[in-house]
Amino acid sequence: MQHVRNLKSDTGLWELISFLKETKYIFVTPTPATHSRNNARAGNEQARSLTDAFGWSRPFLPALLPRALFTLLRDSALIFECEAGWKSSVRASTLDGNLFLHSAFPTVSPDAVFFGPDTYRFARAIKNNLLTEPRQPGRALDLGCGSGAGGVILARNSRCRELVLSDINHAALQMARLNAQAAGVLHATTVHSDLFANVDGEFDIIVANPPYLNDPLQRAYRHGGGELGSALSVRIAGAAKDRLSPGGTLLLYTGSPIVGGVDRLLQAIEEEFAGGDLQWFYEEIDPDVFGEELETAAYSQVDRIAAVVLTARKPGAPAC
Repeated sequence: MQHVRNLKSDTGLWELISFLKETKYIFVTPTPATHSRNNARAGNEQARSLTDAFGWSRPFLPALLPRALFTLLRDSALIFECEAGWKSSVRASTLDGNLFLHSAFPTVSPDAVFFGPDTYRFARAIKNNLLTEPRQPGRALDLGCGSGAGGVILARNSRCRELVLSDINHAALQMARLNAQAAGVLHATTVHSDLFANVDGEFDIIVANPPYLNDPLQRAYRHGGGELGSALSVRIAGAAKDRLSPGGTLLLYTGSPIVGGVDRLLQAIEEEFAGGDLQWFYEEIDPDVFGEELETAAYSQVDRIAAVVLTARKPGAPAC
C-alpha cells in the first residue's frame, strides 16, 4: 500500500533527503521487470543497506536508520510495518549527482510519482537540446513534472530565471518542490494544473515527459489516453504551440506505438502541426521500450513501442 497522499508535512521527506545525501547515497532506477528480478533473488528478501531499503524497496529492520529518523519517518507515514519488518512508501534515485524522491516499488497507487529509465532518457534529451539552443531560456516549464527531474536538469544546465513545475498530482508537486530545493534550484514554483489550465503566460522552453501507455487502471502516471496511449502527448503538442514565446521551444519526450511499421504518434503530430508555422523535428531514440505491453490485449496489433523526442520551435526573435 502506498501512503504518499497522506503525508502530514514536508519534514519527514526533507529529513530523508538530507540523510541520504549525507551518506552519499546512489541508486539508478531500473525497469519494473529488472527490479522484480533483482528482488526475487535469494538473499534479497530483506534490506541490508540504505540502497536496499530506499532504492530496491525491500523490507528493513529499524536498526538500519538512526532512531530519531526512524521515528520521524514512521510518524509521517513514510514508512509502514509489514510482515518482514518495515518498508518505505517512497524511493530515492540519483541522476546527474542529484537525488530525487518518488514512489516506492511497485507503483500501484493512482497518485504514484514516476521515476524510471524514461527519466534518464528525458534528462539526456533536455541536455542535448540545451547544447543546440541559440539562447538561454528565461522562463521555463516542466509540464506534468512528476518528481521534477526534467525541470531540475533544465535549470541546472541553463540560466533560466524562472522555472514552473506543474502537475495534476498533488503528491508529485510535493516531491518536485522538495527535490528542486535539494538540488539547489530555488527559483522553481509549483502549480497544480491539468496541462495549461492553471498555468499562465508564455515560455521560452516547455519540456514534458507524459505517460504514453494504455493502462487498464488508468493511473495518472502511466495512462496516456486514447486507443494506444498517445492521446495525452498529442494534446500537449497541440496546446504547447500556443504557449511558446517567439523563438520558444517545446521538447516532448514520449513513446509511440508502431503498428504495421507505421508510427502512429508521428502521424498524429503531422496532422496537429499541419498548416502551422512551427519548425519541428521528430526522432526515434530507442526502438523498443515496454515490450511486455505487447502481451496485453490493447497492444495485440502493435509491432513495438518506441521512445521518441519531438522538438518544435516557434518562429520569431526572442524578447531578450
